[in-house]
Amino acid sequence: MSRWKPGDRREARDAMIRVNQAGEFGATRIYGGQLAIMADRVGQAPAIAGMAEQEERHREFFDTMIARRGVRPTALQPFWHVAGYALGAATAAMGPEAAMACTAAVETEIDKHYAQQLETLGDEDPELSEAVARFRDEELEHRDTALDAGAENAPAYPLLSGLIRAGCRVAIGLSKRI
Repeated sequence: MSRWKPGDRREARDAMIRVNQAGEFGATRIYGGQLAIMADRVGQAPAIAGMAEQEERHREFFDTMIARRGVRPTALQPFWHVAGYALGAATAAMGPEAAMACTAAVETEIDKHYAQQLETLGDEDPELSEAVARFRDEELEHRDTALDAGAENAPAYPLLSGLIRAGCRVAIGLSKRI
């Protein structure tokens, strides 16, 4: 018989692991869509491929944690599979700056999301806290790389960034619960 009750700390940690796995999965799909469109653009593709490799490592970590801790993954995974790829492909089709604007927007929201998790976790779950802190640092590097590569020069950058950031917040909220 399980000893935990709805609303306890275990449920909160499970939601963190679930949403982090979904987010890292979504990131791999975004980069996959971008690389499919930008593979022939030598200037941007290597940077995107490098970020995609890091996101894949993050996803693998959370895949393992989900399995080991018995956390239910999000039921929205099939949707994120399509939506992430579509977002990546669409922004890449708009041009290199739009692809970088997508990365900057996503990573800005992930920074906030991971910072909130670290504050909530405190010293309670060292394994999860250490991973979130390490991955957050890498996500910030991705954001900075995207900004340095001209993200803010994308057409309608404030609108594009705002829409993507809002979408990330919705995805985070849904993936925690569903």
